[in-house]
Amino acid sequence: MRRLGLLTAIFALAVGIVVVFGDSPGAAQAQPRAHVYLLRGLFNVFSLGMDSLTEELKRRGVDATVHGYGEWQTLADRAAADYKAGKEAPIILIGHSLGADAVMEMAAYLGRKGVPVALVVPFDGTKSFAASDNVARVLNLTQRDYAYMRGGPGFHGTLSNVDVSSDSSIDHINIDKSPRLHARVVAAVLAVVGNHKAPAKNGNAADAGTPGEQGGSRQNADNPAPPAHKPPAGTQPLHTEEVPN
Repeated sequence: MRRLGLLTAIFALAVGIVVVFGDSPGAAQAQPRAHVYLLRGLFNVFSLGMDSLTEELKRRGVDATVHGYGEWQTLADRAAADYKAGKEAPIILIGHSLGADAVMEMAAYLGRKGVPVALVVPFDGTKSFAASDNVARVLNLTQRDYAYMRGGPGFHGTLSNVDVSSDSSIDHINIDKSPRLHARVVAAVLAVVGNHKAPAKNGNAADAGTPGEQGGSRQNADNPAPPAHKPPAGTQPLHTEEVPN
């Protein structure tokens, strides 16, 4: 009888441990994981730089997936659900051409669902968009000034329009494949993922923490006085940078 009582006590103790440590809220929940969504442009065949950039990010341990630009709303619904379930954060959006347009729309759509976006990187979008107020940072890589991005109502993140038009080797078809632009984007993504939180918001200033972007237009020996490109009239002043050959 004494042995039976001892076994019963041990069993009760084991059950208690399982209840306390196994079923307590958050005890067994995985930490949210950063996710980078990359969107290709027209026909899914002119933006294969998004595929290679996806692989670069995966090699660095970043959860990255590539999709067609037409999937953006379905992806946003899934991302919002995963974010609210504590499975996914921070969220990063990258796209080329029509995919660049789509990531700006996707960011705004996520904002309407109350979901923050840590970083949006459009590669040569087809037009200008207003960055929504849920976005912490926009890094717009473009070779045409009519596709400069601007801050929308309530936007207090950082926004840079990086003009690569002075580099004759880059055009709309291959901008998404540029190794040096890939390196820049990977660095920006890793900065966000490493912090595991959205970058600090400090107004529409230069992108903090990125070499060569500490305020004003970039100047260097190869391009001492970059020509002034103006964002659309009536928009907030933004950091603009010209990238030389």
